[in-house]
Amino acid sequence: MDTLVGLLPIILMFVIFYFLLIRPQQKKQKKVQQMQSDLQKGDRIITIGGMHGTIHAIDEGTLVVSVQDGTQMKFDRSSIREKLNQD
Repeated sequence: MDTLVGLLPIILMFVIFYFLLIRPQQKKQKKVQQMQSDLQKGDRIITIGGMHGTIHAIDEGTLVVSVQDGTQMKFDRSSIREKLNQD
């Protein structure tokens, strides 16, 4: 019984650590993966590097992004940070 009482603070720290750090990070990662899988042609996006553009074509794991001056670049789907709202 004394061993359990001695381990209780350590167990409590792990539970708090899980709910404050690990679980929110997992939710955020799941949300990003869902956004990346839902991308469609014509969506306005921002890459991890900060480049703004519009999706011109989509392949299994890659995207062709068109920027304002007409330049087209190929990116991995995982390099998309954010999808901008279509206002």
